[in-house]
Amino acid sequence: MSAAMATGALRVLLTGAAGLVGQGVALACQRSPRVANLTALVRHPGSLNGSGSGSGSELIVPDFLRIEERQGVLSGFDACFYCAGAPPVGTAEAEYRRVTLDTTLAVARAWAAANPQGCFLYVSGAGADARSRLMPLRVKGETEQALQALPVRTVMLRPGGVRPVEGTGTRHGLLKPLYWGGAPLMKLAGAIAPSLVTSNLALGQAMIALAGREHPPATVECADINRIAADFRDPLS
Repeated sequence: MSAAMATGALRVLLTGAAGLVGQGVALACQRSPRVANLTALVRHPGSLNGSGSGSGSELIVPDFLRIEERQGVLSGFDACFYCAGAPPVGTAEAEYRRVTLDTTLAVARAWAAANPQGCFLYVSGAGADARSRLMPLRVKGETEQALQALPVRTVMLRPGGVRPVEGTGTRHGLLKPLYWGGAPLMKLAGAIAPSLVTSNLALGQAMIALAGREHPPATVECADINRIAADFRDPLS
């Protein structure tokens, strides 16, 4: 464990800052005194500010699949919060695999080589299983297996439904009506059945808490994400 992690002052690299999950995770990091520095790994400038929150810097790498060529700029982090991915609805299998498996592993391998004492936390999904007959769950499961073989501590977070908190939302046109119309029901479901729904802010809070542990669990299901987030006690949370 690095000295920064031992003192609770995490230096975090975040991918997917502009996405629904990443926006909430960025918000949690920006509010938390446990995070000393937040850097968003982005393809284009403005992704972090576009999340609706202010503090943090951006590391611009146009092609994540070639990120090993920029490995030197990835050093100095305690944790990587990987929140990027393709929507399972409306994405062809080849593209879904490229984004979910190939791109994730390219970033993870380069980051792990640059930060061997760090912790890589990956937002997967409930039911991820490399043997699943459902394509998204199968690819997510394969990605989990590949990440767990890396020479760093890894945590797979498996949320069910993810509810955006106020000020955050999805960029995908096909999903916007679903989240807009279903937000009240998702909030109610999260209160009644925490094993099925969490919020993007709770995901961020759980990731911060887990990154600070010397021996975090390998896999964290939705109910445990909510439990860890509920125990998260930052003054501004």
